[in-house]
Amino acid sequence: QVHLVESGGGLVQAGGSLRLSCAASRQSFGSYFMGWFRQAPGKERDFVAAISRSEGRTYYGHSVRGRFTISRDNAKNTVHLQMNSLKPEDTAVYFCAASVQGSEYDYWGQGTQVTVSS
Repeated sequence: QVHLVESGGGLVQAGGSLRLSCAASRQSFGSYFMGWFRQAPGKERDFVAAISRSEGRTYYGHSVRGRFTISRDNAKNTVHLQMNSLKPEDTAVYFCAASVQGSEYDYWGQGTQVTVSS
């Protein structure tokens, strides 16, 4: 079992930046493939970014590529999402997730709200 807690959300103007963090409870954090997802009101949850276990390969959704950067610190059991050049359409609840096998996500955080004003 992995407990995930997101932080860093808030209100920002368009063009601004936010850095989300996700803290994991387990010392074996490095064995999990980590991802960020988001869900806007009335919409389905969308993939934002993911990062592999130790080699640090990264993957991004089309709408955030070039603006968002995912990173991880296995020593601190954390994963971050640096979000730059934010747009109103980035407004959503952002969720951190952990995957054991690297395919489906097994554990989810409660989410953190990001609101981008125009």
